[in-house]
Amino acid sequence: MSRQPRRTHASRSPQEYGAASGSRTQPTSSRTQATSSRTHATSSRQPATSSRTHQYERAPSHSRTPSGSSAYRATNGRGAIAQGVATGAIGGGYGPYAYAPPAVEQTPRGNGYANGAAYANGNGNGNGHTTSRFTNGYTAEAPPPPRPREKAAVVAPVPMNTTNTVPQYLWEKDPEIDDALHNPDSRRDYFDFTIFSSRGWVNFGALLILVCGLLMLFLGYPMYYEFGHPRVAYSGYNLGGINGSGQVPDLNMKLLVDGDTPDDAQSRTGTDGHQYNLVFSDEFEQDYRTFNAGDDPYWEAVDLQYWPTGDIEWYDPKAITTQDGNLVITMTMEEEKNLNFVSGMLQSWNKVCFTTGYIEMRVSLPGSPETPGFWPGAWTMGNLGRAGYGATTEGMWPYSYDSCDAGTFPNQTGKDGVPDVSTANSGSPLSFLPGQRVSACTCSGSDHPGPDVTYGRGVPEIDLIEAQIDVSVWRGQVSQSYQIAPFNQEYQFNNDSSVTTIYDDSLTEFNTYKGGQWQQAVSALTYVPDDSYSGSFTTYGVEWYSDPDNRDDGYMTWFVNGEKTWTLTAASIGGDSEIDMSGRLISEEPMYMIINLGMAPSFQQQDFEHMKFPAQMLVDYVRVYQREGTTDGVTCNPPNRPTKDYIDNHMSAYDNVNATTWSEAGYSFPRNSAYDGCT
Repeated sequence: MSRQPRRTHASRSPQEYGAASGSRTQPTSSRTQATSSRTHATSSRQPATSSRTHQYERAPSHSRTPSGSSAYRATNGRGAIAQGVATGAIGGGYGPYAYAPPAVEQTPRGNGYANGAAYANGNGNGNGHTTSRFTNGYTAEAPPPPRPREKAAVVAPVPMNTTNTVPQYLWEKDPEIDDALHNPDSRRDYFDFTIFSSRGWVNFGALLILVCGLLMLFLGYPMYYEFGHPRVAYSGYNLGGINGSGQVPDLNMKLLVDGDTPDDAQSRTGTDGHQYNLVFSDEFEQDYRTFNAGDDPYWEAVDLQYWPTGDIEWYDPKAITTQDGNLVITMTMEEEKNLNFVSGMLQSWNKVCFTTGYIEMRVSLPGSPETPGFWPGAWTMGNLGRAGYGATTEGMWPYSYDSCDAGTFPNQTGKDGVPDVSTANSGSPLSFLPGQRVSACTCSGSDHPGPDVTYGRGVPEIDLIEAQIDVSVWRGQVSQSYQIAPFNQEYQFNNDSSVTTIYDDSLTEFNTYKGGQWQQAVSALTYVPDDSYSGSFTTYGVEWYSDPDNRDDGYMTWFVNGEKTWTLTAASIGGDSEIDMSGRLISEEPMYMIINLGMAPSFQQQDFEHMKFPAQMLVDYVRVYQREGTTDGVTCNPPNRPTKDYIDNHMSAYDNVNATTWSEAGYSFPRNSAYDGCT
């Protein structure tokens, strides 16, 4: 095909321009002409020189055929597209807000075309073209023509869609279709309510839960704590008492003296005529207390089998709680740790101890006088031995001895067989004890709790009660005892009435059991009222006094329901020269309390046919008094009988329930100067 000479934009007539422009409205013919003559196609894209300005516009065609508007021919490249988008010529017919404004007659303005006048007819009448929604008469200066000898960029016509269904300027009159927040007339929304709105009820419920939670956190819980945990007004001085300004703090913490203890129980008169003041009490008025390790400042329930006495139950802390103003220890028939019964033992070991004083407990025994087999106990032990931890008691329990002689030896016999105690127990060995571990014979520099190695230390035991049934008459009895070592011949203490007193022999008698190779029992049995069981209470107590400077003044007196039952004195447990043994001591050790409900055939045979489970031992209160003027009497670590450092230095024994001997815990007995020598 031959190439036609290029004709310049200026050489074309308006009629030719119009013909070329008009031909673009016919897609088929325009493409044919563009193919047949590049000159013609090029010339048809040149803007008219008769006008320097023109209006971008969009054709009113309802088809997808591109318009032949001069607005698309007036510019080239990206600038034309950007300006077309900015003025609405491109894209104005799409989307939810598309519009189709009515056709408007356009008249030429000045030398160009105003309000969208097209180059379609050179006179600028603009017939058949519309105004952009953004321009409304705005005119734009046409860009300069291409440089000579350059080809003008060919801008492809942009397809457009229009709609006649949505009125012009919709966004200025009505709410936006997809944005309720921009509703210009939202007053009626205030009254748009339905009670059947599930979403509304969910929102209301969430707000209600939130408000109730906040009220409970900041109002309900403080009220519950205030009224559910009554605070005790207690006056003190210095540490825990008045501060520098003289104010007395109201510390919400459990004190040694329970605030629920009645005023008339704050003091008593002892059997020695002295006034005894209350120094510790627990009324157990707060329900559902727990006694796991660390739960309580004064008590702890153990988790073990009490193997030293052959008990057939497992002691579990879950068996002990408080309810209705009582401490409750429940024995159940259930399997635990290969045993068939579960019960509880409560101790104040290394927490609350007393050197002398009067202890009283009000107790309801389990079962009845017709059901032997239970072994409820309330007792005390020296703090250097932890009940149930065999390593701590080996060579310590039940020594209460401060002499350096054969009484400290293993089996109470020297290496040379002297003294000969083989016949001191009706032909049987007198003692199986390994000897007093920390005696007054301890060699200097050895492992000893103090105050120094010349002090004999031990773990004596004082029993308020160990309850049993006298099956010969079917009456309840309690054993009230002092367990000691070393032992008299035949375990016989001095029970002469001049030094040992029974106050009512119709109720109390000396215990026929006097001990064995492991302990000497200085004991008496007392009948208790038949209504001492299953919710009915009886009061039991023991008063003891000791003075290291005047040991002959020491004594112990036991009580049932406030009445004295029997008394032993220092003379009751005096020495025995035949076996080279000095007198034992009324305890000078800091003593801690133990309350338990057990069973052991070694104590009394069980009558399982009549025993009922679960069985409960109840304790209404525990109260401890001390003689007025006593110093360092309410502590587990008194300066004249310290225990803290020794316990801390031997925690492998005091924390290991499975260590049954001192050597198993990793320790050895110190040398005894009278038995081993110190060199």
